[in-house]
Amino acid sequence: MRYLDVTTDYAFKRVFGSPQSKPILISFLNALLQNEGPHAIADLEIVDPYLVPVIEGMKDTFVDVKAVLANGSRIIVEMQVLNTPGFEQRILYNAAKNYAQQLAKGQQYTLLNPVIAVTLTDFVMFDDSDAHVSRFKLLEQQRLTKYTDDLELVFVELPKFGKTEADLATMEEFWLYFIKHSSEMDSVPARFAADPALLQAFEMAEESKLSLAELEMQHRRFDFIRLQRGSIEKAGLDGEARGRGIGLVEGRAEGKAEGLELALQRLIAAGVAEDKAREMLGMVA
Repeated sequence: MRYLDVTTDYAFKRVFGSPQSKPILISFLNALLQNEGPHAIADLEIVDPYLVPVIEGMKDTFVDVKAVLANGSRIIVEMQVLNTPGFEQRILYNAAKNYAQQLAKGQQYTLLNPVIAVTLTDFVMFDDSDAHVSRFKLLEQQRLTKYTDDLELVFVELPKFGKTEADLATMEEFWLYFIKHSSEMDSVPARFAADPALLQAFEMAEESKLSLAELEMQHRRFDFIRLQRGSIEKAGLDGEARGRGIGLVEGRAEGKAEGLELALQRLIAAGVAEDKAREMLGMVA
């Protein structure tokens, strides 16, 4: 049995954002957000469920899963595979946009419901901490008192999650292990099969369950992301190397620019339109 790489954005949305994924998403969110007892998510509606996406262009490096809870709260869950320019700002922008767009003209602000933006990254964001989960809210700077619970950002850095299968103890750990290692497994481990939501997640991730169009899209998407990652990393390395050679800040900037230009040419040679390639690399056309 072969399973999709769930860290790939579209595979992530297939597993967690399909019309039949409600039990999976509820279990994952309750585990990650540590919702228990009366605070546990009992029901939700998946907004904009997974459909076979269009391959042409493939410019996005993320796909999100949106859900509305029974109490009206909004949750955005996103798998981010590349650390692209403006990534942190986009996360905050999307959360604020989903918060503001709840109101129609003339409606009262009291009708606004909380928004939680959950972002899983396949790269390290916060070098100053070993914690793989970070949660941010609006706080007063000195007393650290909450201003409101209406906006929360939750980040999961998968590279920091290093537990082995034998070490798994909580549902959060089981879910993160599944997301990080699904493509490496050839069967459902017994401890995972004991939980209905986890078992369903494995079934959703089976490559044999995909249509030929979906399977082709997943493979091409994986190759596309790998090309982007390699180009961006090469651009950064070339820029840093050039900067070290010159020994000046200006030299580092010049080297990075040359590295980005090289990455741009490689993307174009691989068949990506120039405007799309510039957007991926954060270059102004």
